[in-house]
Amino acid sequence: MRSERDMMELIVGFAKADERVRAVILNGSRANPDAPRDCFQDYDIVYAVTEVEPFVRDRSWIGRFGDVLIMQTPDDAALFPAEISRPGFAFLMLFQDGNRIDLTFWPVDRLGEMEEDSLSVLLLDKDGAIGELPPPSNRSYLTQPPTAARFAGCCNEFWWVSTYVAKGLWRRELPYAKAMLEGPVRAMLIQMLKWYVAEMSDNKADPGKEGKYLQRHLPPAMWEQLVRTYPDGDYDRIWNALFEMADLFRTAAAAVAERCGFAYNRREDEHVTEYLRRVRQMPR
Repeated sequence: MRSERDMMELIVGFAKADERVRAVILNGSRANPDAPRDCFQDYDIVYAVTEVEPFVRDRSWIGRFGDVLIMQTPDDAALFPAEISRPGFAFLMLFQDGNRIDLTFWPVDRLGEMEEDSLSVLLLDKDGAIGELPPPSNRSYLTQPPTAARFAGCCNEFWWVSTYVAKGLWRRELPYAKAMLEGPVRAMLIQMLKWYVAEMSDNKADPGKEGKYLQRHLPPAMWEQLVRTYPDGDYDRIWNALFEMADLFRTAAAAVAERCGFAYNRREDEHVTEYLRRVRQMPR
């Protein structure tokens, strides 16, 4: 596997040699001095270029970076089309040696339209068009405090879709029950836990994408309970996980509500929890 030094020399060297590339920016975890370092970290790179289309049309340049194992181009994806059209174009490339580069070409005359990323390091600026960037920080990635409406919506979605899981389990519809558990219900639980971590740390802790750093910030008992919410395909264990999720969600939501001055709808919680118990005990 090529070293970080080799990869950075390759990335910057390509840009220096191609007059169409006017600047290079490093984003993401490799720009974050506090992020754990390992061989799976991506190289999130932006090339500010005179024109994007030539790189999209003629892709022979890709071979300069190595032998591609698999690649995605989300800006022209048919299965998951971009919600908003943008002037940039990204190539997500995993190479045979295990290195990955997420390379976005962006028109240099439209840099002002790029989404702000506080984890940014300027690697090359041929024209001085970008200027000095502030020191990288995780400011853009910190969890934003909830509004009362978003908090209430998260609670309602969690409890509402929990009833779908119960219905799927009673019917023995395993794919449906798991989809509801690991989709909407899980998403609301992780969102509440991220708010919990943010509030308990005065918005200084970063729970990470999809809550990947939650183990660092949750009390050990809450983390152990979260671990128990990941079941296999056994119906009883899925039921147990659902009730663990409900208990953990209740704990986190009550704490967030107290810290933010919100009202937690305990009536909704109690009604749905009792409903889940009844459905679990119903004969088929």
